[in-house]
Amino acid sequence: MQHHSHSSPHSHQEDEPSQNKLAFRATLHCLLGCGIGEVLGIIIGTSFGMRNRETLILAVMLGFVVGLILGIRPLLKAKFDFKRALKTVLLAEGLSILVMETTEVVIEIYTPGVMAAGLTSWFFWAGMLLAMIGGFIAAYPVNYFLIGKGIRHQH
Repeated sequence: MQHHSHSSPHSHQEDEPSQNKLAFRATLHCLLGCGIGEVLGIIIGTSFGMRNRETLILAVMLGFVVGLILGIRPLLKAKFDFKRALKTVLLAEGLSILVMETTEVVIEIYTPGVMAAGLTSWFFWAGMLLAMIGGFIAAYPVNYFLIGKGIRHQH
């Protein structure tokens, strides 16, 4: 015999997003910043014929910078001074960015042929997509934990 539990539609406030939804949004936000910066870095490095190591270093640096900028912008609009905004974002989003970037780089390095494929190859872009999916999966639990501890919230 199966029992079905029906929860009242008012069992939790509908205007209060769940921790899962907040973590999903925060991870998407992180992916946007890291993804833009990282892809830019790889395009720049590849276009200028940089070696893989230098290209990945540039990609990670730009991923962090763009991720931090996207995190700082709303805080500056909310009248935080730059130092306070930077400190807040580093504390709240730094770990998520670190985990995402590390995962993406590991996938890019260890997926054979991705870094050698070139910007016009579908395989290169499939590798970038695979890296971003991996980064999202790795960073989601970090954001879930940070939100649960009240360290991070999505604006």
